[in-house]
Amino acid sequence: MEKREWKETRPGFWEAEAVGVVEVILILVVLIALVIIFQDQLTQLVNNIFESIRNKAGTIY
Repeated sequence: MEKREWKETRPGFWEAEAVGVVEVILILVVLIALVIIFQDQLTQLVNNIFESIRNKAGTIY
């Protein structure tokens, strides 16, 4: 196979990068949707974690 044929058969740099960009965008959309769906539960979890940290921080000193 000649070099010229090889270059014509493989995808171009921008085509390969476009697929990666689409995948990243789809992953971000799914993550944002999950955060919106579980917003109340995530807020409660974070608040509980910080409350636990505040309560146990006094026992260290």
